[in-house]
Amino acid sequence: MKRFAYLLVLALCAGVTGCTINHPIDKDYAAYLANNQGESALPKAQGPADYLLAPATETHHYEFRSALVGHANLWIVDFGKLLDMTLASQDVQQAFEGLKRHDGASSSAPVLRFELMQYRFEDFRAYVTLNVEVASAGQQLFSKTYQVEGKSQGGKMFWGGAFAMKNAVQQSTKLAMDEILRNFIRDFNQLKLAQN
Repeated sequence: MKRFAYLLVLALCAGVTGCTINHPIDKDYAAYLANNQGESALPKAQGPADYLLAPATETHHYEFRSALVGHANLWIVDFGKLLDMTLASQDVQQAFEGLKRHDGASSSAPVLRFELMQYRFEDFRAYVTLNVEVASAGQQLFSKTYQVEGKSQGGKMFWGGAFAMKNAVQQSTKLAMDEILRNFIRDFNQLKLAQN
């Protein structure tokens, strides 16, 4: 009954006043990551590193609507915030035995630079294209673009509607980032082996 009343209010709000209900995906993403700790299955990286986000990645902003969960709802993805929280998460920190944001000072640790090439959420899933560069002592050692689609969340969106939509976006985005990080860590380890 509560769900019906909520949906009725949303429909009336959208139909009568044309209002939009904003849903920022990053709002409780850190809690989402903490609740799903251990599910990333990331391999161990060969040593710690620093990281930074490309300026356009840091300020990335993407909005979309889904007719399946109500057109009055506007879903907002600030990918830089999600990526920053992911890199600070316990799973990633354990994988790297320390991954910290690069502060501009010289460091003996390699610097990982993340640049978002594309993010979109459609067909019930997140599509992420992310370039990762590795530099050391100011010299670029590695650059590769990873393109991944997250797992479909169609069932969750169909049955859960707007209530489940935020979780659907968070989960599909996290699964895509996990896959990118798994592939990158394998490449990073190969790079480290080649340097020894």
